[in-house]
Amino acid sequence: MTALGTTTRKSARKAKGDGHLRRAEILEAAERIFVAEGYEGATIRKIADEVGVSSTALYMHFPDKGCILLEICERTIRDLLERNRDIAAKPLDPVVRVRMMLDAYMRWGLEHPNAYQLVYCVPRPVSAVPWPEGTADLSRQCYEIFSGVVREIAATGRLRTGGADSAAQALWMACHGVVALMTSRPGFEWADSEELIQVMQEGVLNGLVID
Repeated sequence: MTALGTTTRKSARKAKGDGHLRRAEILEAAERIFVAEGYEGATIRKIADEVGVSSTALYMHFPDKGCILLEICERTIRDLLERNRDIAAKPLDPVVRVRMMLDAYMRWGLEHPNAYQLVYCVPRPVSAVPWPEGTADLSRQCYEIFSGVVREIAATGRLRTGGADSAAQALWMACHGVVALMTSRPGFEWADSEELIQVMQEGVLNGLVID
């Protein structure tokens, strides 16, 4: 998990006439600032200083910081979708694949705390650019791939209680609790993140799945 207290580095101002400013450079700088200072603490000026350009130059690429964060969110959700697709396609027992997906989900959320909070925890920021419908669809696809593997477990009669939908949703909710609390309360004295991830996985799977 990226440390929330990380200080941003200020880049030297790029000379006028330097080459084309890549969108990726702005997104990477913005994500560092969002992680270090939170969404509210970030400003266009701070992001521009981090990249080494003027605020005016940055506005040529993004109309506001909400638009920047929305693009970061879409990029990170695509990353989770690819992880889920790769895991779902593995020729492994469905319980093993579910465990791998739970692990990937929590690690993804802890790696991208601001994107996670925006997608799953807080009202979306006001932006000149509307929330892309495709982003919500990507999030749904991630869940549908995961729930499909849980259905494989249910089809073999290995669920101790509930059905495929309730089991999949309970597993997702348990993961969400770990990520949401750790990312929103970084000052709390949490146990080691690796241990928490393992305890959560083993606890919920042993309670839901018959060996």
